[in-house]
Amino acid sequence: MNEFTSSFWSWYIIVLTVVSLVGVAIFLASQRTRRLAPGEKAEEMSHKWDGDLVELNNPLPSWWVNLFWITLIFSAGYLVLYPGLGSFKGVLGWTSFGQYDSEMAKAREKYDPIFNQFLGQPVEQVAASAEARDMGQRLFLTYCAQCHGSDAAGATGFPNLTDKDWLYGGDAEAIKASIANGRMGVMPALGAALGTDGTKQVAHYVLSLSGSNHDAGLAAAGKPLFEANCAACHMPDGTGMAAMGAPNLTDKVWLYGGTEAAIIEAIEKGRAGNMPAQLQALGEAKVHLLAAYVWGLGGGVAMAAPQPAPAAEAAAPAAEEAPAAQ
Repeated sequence: MNEFTSSFWSWYIIVLTVVSLVGVAIFLASQRTRRLAPGEKAEEMSHKWDGDLVELNNPLPSWWVNLFWITLIFSAGYLVLYPGLGSFKGVLGWTSFGQYDSEMAKAREKYDPIFNQFLGQPVEQVAASAEARDMGQRLFLTYCAQCHGSDAAGATGFPNLTDKDWLYGGDAEAIKASIANGRMGVMPALGAALGTDGTKQVAHYVLSLSGSNHDAGLAAAGKPLFEANCAACHMPDGTGMAAMGAPNLTDKVWLYGGTEAAIIEAIEKGRAGNMPAQLQALGEAKVHLLAAYVWGLGGGVAMAAPQPAPAAEAAAPAAEEAPAAQ
């Protein structure tokens, strides 16, 4: 890779660019001709068509030539001021990264106080604020709607955020953790281990857990296979495990479809879902607003009220026998 890091390529670009500009300038200058004297006819070129149709060597219009000169001068000035000649950074030292950082700094100075005013408030309190909901909605439509839909109702492979079915928990802290840190859910493919018949039997047992239409005989045969291969994640009763994002199979809420074919495909080929982490890109204040917005869509789980501390026991029994007199 030395040829891409040596100074040769920088000089190659510089020479090629400068020679091109100078060449265009020389060519443009060579096309200027003297003005015709009054009554003088322009020189005829050697081309003729239809016997008497000829091409005349008229001078180029001044306005047309001047536009080209302006373009050349602008190009030369730009290459002196800004990057464009190999590794030469330009006398202004401008970079796209510097421009981006400058604009982001101005944006943070202007908007961070608006976002940060809610950062110290509990998610549930933020969700009750009309201003915060409007801000959260705009953030959601910008960063989340591409997957979860503008109405947050989700799609195949992307969870519905408006119901009370949560893969990793629906309380405020769990939702905020999902947005901030992302989630990676993987269901291993079990088709090779179960075989075609076993996969179908487990699929019908899974259908039976939610009361969906199923074959009772196949479901009975699939139960021990489910307990041996699936219960570790989905629990023996099929209610799932929020700690690892294993879905509840008893509630008729299906991320990839609840038909026999869709469930067989999930068992046979496995599933993989990835929710990208947003904390680094958005910052904590925006993540906090997004968590409040999602929590307030209707499916958020209220935090359990703290249990009162038990009354302190008396330091000594209320009644105690006096020690025997000596």
